[in-house]
Amino acid sequence: MPSKKQKRTKYIFVSGGVISGIGKGLTASSISLLLKSAGYKVAPIKLEGYLNIDAGTINPIEHGDTFLCEDGTETDMDIGSYEKFLNEDMGRLNFVTMGQIYKSIIDKERRFEYKGEDVEAVHISEEIIERINALAKSKDADIITIELGGTAGEYWNVFFYEASRMLSLKNPGDVIHVHVSYVPTPKHLGEPKTKPTQLSVRTLNSLGIQPDFIVARSDKYIDQRRRDRFALFCNMHPEDIISNPDLEHPYEIPFILQEQKLDQMIMKKLGLPVRKPDLSEWRKLVDSIKKPKKRKIEIAIVGKYFGTGDYQLRDSYAALFDALDHASWRLQVDVKTRWIDAEKVEAVYKEMKDSKNADHNLAEIIGKPDGLIVPIGWGERGAEGMISAASYARKKKIPYLGLCYGMQLATIAFARDVVGWKDANTEENDPKTKHPVIHFIPSQKEMVERRAYGGTMRLGGWEAIVKKDTRAWKLYDKHNDFKDKKLSLTSERHRHRYEFNNAFAEDLEKKGLVISARSVVEELVEIVELHEKVHPFYLGTQGHPEYKSKPLRPHPIFIGFLEACSK
Repeated sequence: MPSKKQKRTKYIFVSGGVISGIGKGLTASSISLLLKSAGYKVAPIKLEGYLNIDAGTINPIEHGDTFLCEDGTETDMDIGSYEKFLNEDMGRLNFVTMGQIYKSIIDKERRFEYKGEDVEAVHISEEIIERINALAKSKDADIITIELGGTAGEYWNVFFYEASRMLSLKNPGDVIHVHVSYVPTPKHLGEPKTKPTQLSVRTLNSLGIQPDFIVARSDKYIDQRRRDRFALFCNMHPEDIISNPDLEHPYEIPFILQEQKLDQMIMKKLGLPVRKPDLSEWRKLVDSIKKPKKRKIEIAIVGKYFGTGDYQLRDSYAALFDALDHASWRLQVDVKTRWIDAEKVEAVYKEMKDSKNADHNLAEIIGKPDGLIVPIGWGERGAEGMISAASYARKKKIPYLGLCYGMQLATIAFARDVVGWKDANTEENDPKTKHPVIHFIPSQKEMVERRAYGGTMRLGGWEAIVKKDTRAWKLYDKHNDFKDKKLSLTSERHRHRYEFNNAFAEDLEKKGLVISARSVVEELVEIVELHEKVHPFYLGTQGHPEYKSKPLRPHPIFIGFLEACSK
């Protein structure tokens, strides 16, 4: 009997030129969506150049929000883009750092897996190719989309480009290279300049790579003259220069690429049957995004990772902003976010905490938003400001959502204000408090003492039982988001070392704090809330619903929060 013909995996490398943050991840995501919608099995992978094993120990101001996967992998924000565009969960195989590559090679050398040969630079690129093919095999993928971190010409990512060259050599006809580059329009000149991209392509050429397509990022559409200049100096056809102008929303990118037939040209170059993608669901999404909204609401976010030098940084809370967007499109409301530095709130709190005018002073900085969020965070800096914000929202009946640290600090605020434990705190910030309502997860304490920080938190998806008829239960039920409705079972992603202290649960519950979900393992508190008769919406979750939210599947908690804010 003849053997089954082996599938020939196709590879699409996506690199960046001229500046970082140009949109490689969105381009890779859009290409993946187009090909998936055409019926192909597509798996994206991000090759990141830093030497960290993962993104878990990186300050969010340094590299943006650490995106948390279902399997516990702490990754780059681009993995979040893959999830949102493809409506699929990503994981360990979709994210590779140079730190992982080096460690793997050194571990293999120590185990004598190289059989005594010199371990050389070529082994680095071979290891990268192994990771790419491991993903292809695991997902039985027709096409792998490979995003190369950094910008062409940087010394630290040269092995990624070498992997692209080597794979092209081994698999002729199965590999293409898409180069995403910036085309600036200097104000004093008034015309787009192609020279930076020409030099970027020249760098690719010096690495043995001729790009198949250039995706030109610019303020406006690239005109024919610029296409002809690119074609002449980059050794390409004018139709292979794809314009990607600034758009009102990044979810429009797939349509811009499709209009220029990039998906068809990719399929032809890879020797694949040309199929038309079905983007009907995506079209409905984009239409809902662009549709005039019924009403406007303002959400105040009291956080501690907004500032970077003289600038404000959105990327530190990227998943949160995305989750708010997803829910707002579903509800057709226009959400304006106002960012408030927790340290500024803390300064006001400390100055006025014993004064009768304390709430008045908080009102001056927080104001009267339609809703208030205290997001993720670590450590003592700004914590008292976030606690006072949670207290302010409870007293003023402002809809409140606490995410991870925000749940913990809302519990502390309740313990201080309602129960009367003025010294209540988290062991993270006050190890000597007599009322550690938030404490170290016992298994975490030993790890921290050993300085085993990387990849050791409570990570990934954890199941919980939601108490029936609570606010949380009604939200999961209304939006059909239970993992098992009969058991009231749900699952959220986690990333933390500290936890609600069950020793204080009974006293807090007696005073009106509702514990609406507990984990299946260890019965840890997952969600706390106030009863609907007491507060319009007051909920804190130890998990991270923002990482599970997708544009086609907004998270129930965010939908419920924005519904309350709208009222």
